[in-house]
Amino acid sequence: MLKDNLLLDSARPFSDDTVNTDHGHPEHCLPGVPQSYLWYALRVSYSRELKVQTKLQEMGVRTFVPMMWKKRTISGNIEKKLVPAVGNLCFAYWTRQDIEEFIRGYGEDSPVHFYWDRTADKPLVVPEKAMEDFMRVAGTMDEDLIYLTEVSSKLKDGQMVKMTSGPFDGVEGRIVRIRKSRRIMVEIPGMLAVASAYVPLEKAGCLNILE
Repeated sequence: MLKDNLLLDSARPFSDDTVNTDHGHPEHCLPGVPQSYLWYALRVSYSRELKVQTKLQEMGVRTFVPMMWKKRTISGNIEKKLVPAVGNLCFAYWTRQDIEEFIRGYGEDSPVHFYWDRTADKPLVVPEKAMEDFMRVAGTMDEDLIYLTEVSSKLKDGQMVKMTSGPFDGVEGRIVRIRKSRRIMVEIPGMLAVASAYVPLEKAGCLNILE
């Protein structure tokens, strides 16, 4: 389960209240006022995340569902199947107003809801840099990726770095040790994190220390 400070908004009426359109500067959702595209986390019930993703993509919306390869045995044969890595989760890069209209289109029993940031009392908005880095790592769909819905204080104390070469060039994250391997962990603040497969940090020039 995702963290306690995130609530679904299924019981909340939609309203034209204040939203964060640029990661820190509020703007009112008034008719005729352009809204910014932001990354929103959507809770999709009944394991329909891929169907919802397809529907959004058909509307031209940029989306992301973390996926992973899962092994299963069928008639004695081991097969790999691509499945969602985190159940019932879909990210959408759209305006809040458009997502609200999309949700209303399903009617009263909509399977789609915002993840609600209880602390800020608004839909959870993922900072664009964090989302891009998360997609870079999660998008490898490596079997050794580790997803964390709870990030311990020990992991949060990991050295913050920026990769400067290799497949994660430009990605910012923390050096952490999980399952006896050093990895780069990229966190969506307050919600979710993904830790890469082993990264050979010994190679000179592969990272810059950020803090």
